[in-house]
Amino acid sequence: MNGKSRLGEFLRTRRSQLSPDEAEVPTYGERRRVPGLRREELALLAGVSASYYARLEQGHSMNASPEVLDAIARALRLDESERLHLLDLARSAKPRGRGRRPAPERVTEATGQLLDTLADVPAIVVGRRSDVLAWNRLGHALFAGHLDPGAPDLPGQRPNMARLVFLDAHTRELYAHWPSKARAVVGNLRMVAGQYPEDSALHALVGELSAKSEEFATMWADHRVKACSVADYEMRHPLVGTLTVTQQTLNLGPGPNIVVATTKAGSPSRTTLALLAQATAEVTAPAAPATPAAAPSQPETHVSDS
Repeated sequence: MNGKSRLGEFLRTRRSQLSPDEAEVPTYGERRRVPGLRREELALLAGVSASYYARLEQGHSMNASPEVLDAIARALRLDESERLHLLDLARSAKPRGRGRRPAPERVTEATGQLLDTLADVPAIVVGRRSDVLAWNRLGHALFAGHLDPGAPDLPGQRPNMARLVFLDAHTRELYAHWPSKARAVVGNLRMVAGQYPEDSALHALVGELSAKSEEFATMWADHRVKACSVADYEMRHPLVGTLTVTQQTLNLGPGPNIVVATTKAGSPSRTTLALLAQATAEVTAPAAPATPAAAPSQPETHVSDS
């Protein structure tokens, strides 16, 4: 799907999801044959002509100004993440030269140092496609303790959080309210797809998940956009039981981000996380060197005076 198609599909989907009541558009009791708003109603709310808006949805007008796009975003009741996504889609729809493939993602030395300082907090380094590039001991234990701890170091075997959430039974059971986590993952991928429209590996990931998970395909078609910055999740860890964590994404600028999971001070969840830290420390702690055995005592030798 090209940039024009992505922009038009986003606009049509979001228009169909906005009811006349939500948009405060009078219907005078008429029976409506289409869900959501009509094109001309949305165009009126945005202050543009119906024919111009129709061309925009059909991919025939690629020069919409930021002001027009902002007006359409307001008419569609988009939040800030969704508005920025609309601008990204409009940029990707414009003709451009051959795009460059995004550079491979790596964990910088500074990011590695930051990960080391977060030893007491579950933390993972994720790339734009949600590939796990690194994790600390607690991050591995909380999010994917059933996987090889060294998996992020092998590019061909790196875990992918989107795959885990939708295709891995352990991860699915980890979240007490799985649909909430799933929608956040899809919303974040939608946002990234708008920012990197020519990332073929990202498109391949979306295609794989759509083919293997009907739930992903349904959520992807919904065109919801969500920046995964801060969210609370109840987790059911198989080793230590239930805890509620706040997952926060530390944005490091261009490049991978660090996702940390924190708990409220003095809460049962803080105690549970401490138990997980203790349990994993016991498993991964190096064995103490064996104490050298004492040399056997030699029998005393008595020398006769004779």
